[in-house]
Amino acid sequence: MPDFTLLSASSIAIIKAIYFNPDSTCLEISKQVENSIPNVTKNINDLIKNGIVFENGHGSSRGGRKPLLYSLVPDSLYTVSVAMNQLNVQAAIMDITGNIISDIIEFDVDIYKDADTLELVIEKVLHLIEVSAVERGKIMAVGISMPGVIDVERGVNKSYFKNHSKSIGDVLSERIGIPVFIDNDSAAIALAELKLGLGRTIKEIMVVNIGWGIGLGMIVNGKIFRGSTGYAGEFSHIPLFKNGKVCRCGKMGCLETETSLIIIANKAKAEIAGLRVIDSSNMLEIINSVFALAREGNSAAIKLITEAGYHLGQAIAILIHIMNPQVVVLSGKGREAGRVWLAPIEQAINELCIPTLLNESGVALSPIEKFAQLKGTAGMIIENLGTVLLKNEIHKKQLSHH
Repeated sequence: MPDFTLLSASSIAIIKAIYFNPDSTCLEISKQVENSIPNVTKNINDLIKNGIVFENGHGSSRGGRKPLLYSLVPDSLYTVSVAMNQLNVQAAIMDITGNIISDIIEFDVDIYKDADTLELVIEKVLHLIEVSAVERGKIMAVGISMPGVIDVERGVNKSYFKNHSKSIGDVLSERIGIPVFIDNDSAAIALAELKLGLGRTIKEIMVVNIGWGIGLGMIVNGKIFRGSTGYAGEFSHIPLFKNGKVCRCGKMGCLETETSLIIIANKAKAEIAGLRVIDSSNMLEIINSVFALAREGNSAAIKLITEAGYHLGQAIAILIHIMNPQVVVLSGKGREAGRVWLAPIEQAINELCIPTLLNESGVALSPIEKFAQLKGTAGMIIENLGTVLLKNEIHKKQLSHH
């Protein structure tokens, strides 16, 4: 079993580079980690001896010897990725190459019931690890992405799970027995877009997370932008409408009061006969039904998404004026409805945007059709790998003292 606790900072940087750019040459890795080729070569050889990296054939060459390609050994290390929203959770075990190697478990929650939700997450994660064939010692960390204003360094969610004397990251780490890192759901989705989607070639992207709220992940100059205190991206609570509707944040007229999937699902429940949506009290089942009908061309379902899409386009027009992105990407649960979103959003921004800015920006569906949040959450662990390993070492020392 590889001893990942002994990895140097240089080796950690190389693992991160190969994770997001598999089959890289030594020269490519050297450029990414900004270290000399001799140092990178030494660290790669150490990682090969440790069973974490392997030589994966040869790359192309314009002349001379073909360079070796390096990849991560899939079964050397693992992460547990947990993607939470207000109403349900997905969780899976992923290998060090970012592939999902377990069943994806999914269960309903109510994020407003703090204690019940955390207990259920703990129970499900422990069961997922227990029934898997993965050695527990190879699991580096659990990553959990969730809605809310999150202090990533302290592991505190300032919107939910506030009734705890210590950080929920520490609470979960102690109960699960593995270091736990938490981050905002929209930030995780943006990280997936940055590393696996359009962000591989485009450096200025606004990633709209269409969910039970409307989140925003901002990619600025090829990096996740978090603002001065780390809380940037509260797109859902822009006071955009004078509709008299009270948002769950307590303010009136927020963006999510006209555009969120909860709004679409509630409207669908009121029109079940005309829509032919599933008659259920489960919001996830209803929205899945609406999306399926919209993809089939059902006019009533398309109308619901179109109404929400136009209002979302009004907010995106403001975003384009302020941030001047190369592209606004639609992601999250709402991505499953597909192209139905594009026409109403484009109508709104065509009406509201200054042509000069509009001509420099576009709106696109994320190329990551499924599991963007799960993949981004696993990537979040790799991005924070140095801290992960430090917490792992502290955890082992604490256990040895008991």
